[in-house]
Amino acid sequence: MKRIIAISACVFLLLTTACSGGSKTNPMLDAKDKDFVLKGISGLTQVSQLTGADSPNHTEKYGVYGTDLGSMINDGDRTYFVLGDTFGERPEGMTGGGGSLWRSNTLAYTTDVEPSDGITLDGMIIDEIGLAKELLPSAKVDFDEMTKIPTHGLSANGALYLYYMSVNHWGEPGKWDANYASLAKSTDQGQNWTLLDDVKWPGDGNFIQVSPFKVDAAEGKKDIYLWAIPSGRYGGVQLMKVAEESVENLADYRYFSGTDDEGAPVWSENPAQAKTVVDDSVGELSVVWNPYLERWLMTYLNEGNGVVIREGLAPWGPWGDKIELVSPTEYPGLYAPFMNERYTADGGKSIYFALSLWDPYNVFWFKATLEK
Repeated sequence: MKRIIAISACVFLLLTTACSGGSKTNPMLDAKDKDFVLKGISGLTQVSQLTGADSPNHTEKYGVYGTDLGSMINDGDRTYFVLGDTFGERPEGMTGGGGSLWRSNTLAYTTDVEPSDGITLDGMIIDEIGLAKELLPSAKVDFDEMTKIPTHGLSANGALYLYYMSVNHWGEPGKWDANYASLAKSTDQGQNWTLLDDVKWPGDGNFIQVSPFKVDAAEGKKDIYLWAIPSGRYGGVQLMKVAEESVENLADYRYFSGTDDEGAPVWSENPAQAKTVVDDSVGELSVVWNPYLERWLMTYLNEGNGVVIREGLAPWGPWGDKIELVSPTEYPGLYAPFMNERYTADGGKSIYFALSLWDPYNVFWFKATLEK
């Protein structure tokens, strides 16, 4: 009788996972038998302004009159908005970064899960006098360390992590030099941060600005995939991954170096062997899994062509042709289009994203509909 029960259980498992102890191929990581399905974008709408004195959040009360970026970290019921160079009061009509009370990076947070009317911020990480706090101090010396810019972050191992780049010098538009890229950690919901100097990528490499996404791995664990570009906005995308529990160990990061004869990814310990997965001029990228398309989505600034979106069959591709998401003619000075898997509607058919505008140097909330 026990043997009959065991055989029956095995048959059931074969129908669901596999009796041999394996599991179904994760559809997020498998490009086999897939076709591109995204044909276009419709219904682009600027929903609201997220930051600044003119926003419904009135972030001037935190000394935030101008700021940019806005990549997002989900942690429990909170979503954090990671902001870049942040300034206090600014001269009337000022364009771009500048003003009083310069902080290289700040952090806002929300529990708002209804994106259709904009995002209401619950607060910001503040200092002892109630102003938005600089998380990672920088030297603010040109050709030394001009600023520390957080490129993205994630929640892992019960902590918050920020990937950031140390900027040596801002050059011509779309070009800047980095000293290095690294990682910082907070164990108190973003209030205090420790620099993890043992996790560091060289400033002339391809792993300076990243977009991470956590996926299921074997034995109930998680892997973190990170799409990465060099400093500036003119490099292509390469890919690395690391187990969640090893995120603080640089030696455990692996770099996508191509596929084998079966189309399976090959991972190298050497970042110099990394292959480019999207060959384009890519700035401030964002990558998420979209349940409506059942495909990966990548958004980025394509210098001179506005903000574009691509569909990926697997993290390493192939990636489809770029499709215009936001026109630079309609929204001049646009950059940093950051998505978040938490903010979608209609099963992922509608996506919401943060977008920075150089004038008035603040972050805005946008919506678009995917057509397939």
